[in-house]
This record gives sequence, C-alpha cells and structure tokens, in this order.
Amino acid sequence: MRAVFLDKGTFSDGVNLPAPAGVTDYFTYDDTPEDSDLIIERCQDAEIIFTNKVQITAEVIAKLPKLKLIQLTATGMNNVDQEACKEHNVTLYNVAGYAVKSVPEHTFMLMLNAMRAGIHYHQKVADGTWRDNGNFCLLDVPLVDLEDKTLGIIGVGTIGKRVTEIARAFGMTVLWAEHQGRTPRNDDYTAFDEVLANADVISLHCPLNEHTQHLINKDTLAKMTKQPLLVNVARGGIVDSQALADAIHNEQILGYGSDVFEQEPITTDDPLLSISDHPRVIFSPHNAWGSKSAQETLWQMLSEQVADFITNN
Repeated sequence: MRAVFLDKGTFSDGVNLPAPAGVTDYFTYDDTPEDSDLIIERCQDAEIIFTNKVQITAEVIAKLPKLKLIQLTATGMNNVDQEACKEHNVTLYNVAGYAVKSVPEHTFMLMLNAMRAGIHYHQKVADGTWRDNGNFCLLDVPLVDLEDKTLGIIGVGTIGKRVTEIARAFGMTVLWAEHQGRTPRNDDYTAFDEVLANADVISLHCPLNEHTQHLINKDTLAKMTKQPLLVNVARGGIVDSQALADAIHNEQILGYGSDVFEQEPITTDDPLLSISDHPRVIFSPHNAWGSKSAQETLWQMLSEQVADFITNN
C-alpha cells in the first residue's frame, strides 16, 4: 500500500520512523501547510495517510478516492473529520498510551518549576542579579513545597492516574474531579466545584470536546478560592487564555504551567504571552508527549496496528 506522512517533522531528529510492514510506497514530508489543495495533491494516490496535527477535512477526504486509512500519530482526533471518514468508509486510528511516562514527568517539571520559581531564579543567576545582591542566597520569590498540598486532577485516564501516583510520592493529597455538573460516580471522585475550591494545584488531563472547551474560564477560575497553581498538559482550548491571563494579573491564581495553547504554534496576540515573565509561569512548546522513548513506543504501536490493518484489508 502507498502511505504518505504529512508532518514527519513533528518527531525528533534521530528517531527512526520506518514504513510499517505492508507499506510498499512510503513518502514523507517534514511539514504540510494547512492548504486543502496541497494535502490533496500530496495524498492523491495514497491509501494511508499518517498525520499528527494536519487538519484532514471533509473536503480533503471526499477528494481522495483511494484512501482507506488515516493513522494519527497522536491520541487526539479532533483534527480529522470523523463523520466524513464514516461516510467515505475510511478507517481512522489514533495511538494511545505511548506517553504514560513522558507526560506525567513533564507535568511535574512544569509544576515544580512554577512552585519554586525555577526559571526566575535561573535568570537571576545568569544575569548577575544574585551576584549584585551579595547574599549567599536569593529568595525574592517564595519557594512552595508540594508536600502536604492538595492536587486536583481533571481527567482521570491513564496519565491522570500516573500523575496521582507521583503526587502521592511527593506527599500530596489527590482529588479526582467528577465531570462538571455531575454527582460523583463513587467515593474515588469529588464534585467538580469542590475540587476547584480545595485544590492548591489543579492539573488538566482531559480531552478537548464540546463539554471541555473553555472549561477553565472566568467563572470556574472564580471558584478557585485557594488561589492554586494551574497546569495544562491536555489541550490549549480547555483554558480560556484571556481569562487565565486576567487571573494571573489579578492574583486570582498562583501561577500557570502549560504545554499547550489555543493556537499552535502560539500566536503573537495570544493573551498568555502577557504573563510569560511572571515568576510562576512556565511554558513549553507542546512537547510533553515527546520523550525519545515515548516517540519510539508510539511508532512501534502505530506500526503494529497499520500492519494489522493492511493484513486484514
């Protein structure tokens, strides 16, 4: 089968991404702009498309009569028109569970950096501020311990559960948030608003859908009475960027660590850039998923399911 990889450049250099068994013609592009005509041109004869974040619209799917499989190199599926896939008998696969080490560890990298003002203090060492101060230590921004703090987790899948394990090793109390507006399903879960009110840190691990779009907004931020740190390694659209920036400026919350943004790469007019110099704000460029071992695991899982698809079709 002929396969086209539209955005191979989303993987690290040096990670081997060979054609899965059964793929006889394999074409790769480091990047494909969001241009329907170009996507159609590149995939005209393809039976399989590999893509991470390129938008595959209904128009594109309708104009690719040979297409049999869209294989996402990610977990999220919101960049592909799923109804069009069904209409044109195109199978859609994603890959899940490959980043169960990488994303939780990245979560705590963001969390610890924000709680201990890591970037702020690095800069004070590098720019001479500490030297000019003259004291043996510099503590102009308080360091905050994780131990004895309460962590609220919104999105309790495989990654949320691994974050729970690590948090408990730090001595944190963990609250699992029930879906907004619902009664907790069992004793393991806590009402959504109760989590907002009682957490010192809130970590987002839920998917982006019609129920979670701007889940963190002006109203929900107002319910965070303990002024928590917020960490987002889920999707940028779960957080209303303007409301979050306002909450930082107004000292409604302690800080923000985020790997994801409403538009990616981040745009010059994103309100979050207005808080980038805050000592408890840390950003990363949507790479929490991408440790070398996670990328290798992802491709192995992807290759196995694509090979199975080809065998059975």
